[in-house]
Amino acid sequence: MEIEIYSDVVCPWCWIGERRLLKALSSFSDEAVTLKWRAFQLDPSAESAGIPLVQWLGRRYGGEANARRMFANVTNVAEAEGLTMHFDDAVSANTFDAHRLIWWSGAEGGDQRPMVEALHRAHFTDGLDIGDRDVISSLTPSPTLTRKFLSSQEGVEEVRAELRAGRQLGITGVPTFVFDGRAAISGAQDPSTFRDILSSLEVEPVAGDACAIDDHC
Repeated sequence: MEIEIYSDVVCPWCWIGERRLLKALSSFSDEAVTLKWRAFQLDPSAESAGIPLVQWLGRRYGGEANARRMFANVTNVAEAEGLTMHFDDAVSANTFDAHRLIWWSGAEGGDQRPMVEALHRAHFTDGLDIGDRDVISSLTPSPTLTRKFLSSQEGVEEVRAELRAGRQLGITGVPTFVFDGRAAISGAQDPSTFRDILSSLEVEPVAGDACAIDDHC
């Protein structure tokens, strides 16, 4: 079975949901499921100019105090999943090039998860601008080769196609998980919910909250 994960690396619930899915998958055979990340942009208009995230979202949600209240809840939920989120350090970022790197990491059948994890951690934990090409290149094993890739047009149309596909499927919030094209669920669901879906689809076992488009939660 292939699970397609429509996600944005600046969505905190995506990181939480992905971590919960991985917990659920620990109950199933490693050969039973493959993961494929698909691009989704919560805010295609976001700028990568070092603007503090709390300031950026404060403009949209009635001030920085409201933004901080939003952050407090998700920070506590993330901590329970073993994830560290420092929203006071996070900066606004356009994620298109980040999605190109995720696409690239899986283009030859590679595992996309390390790149996804590195981007989440860079944004939420380390306060890095993941819209900056030099920054995201430094997250990869070969920064020089990565910068060359990002300077090209490679992956641009492929990511645009994934963004269109998400819209055509009616996806307006992430994370959204599509199971072999047969079932879909949105939100950072509990591991038990993922296990129930996998069992209902007869995946072989071993012997929630979501962000909407233009909404960073």
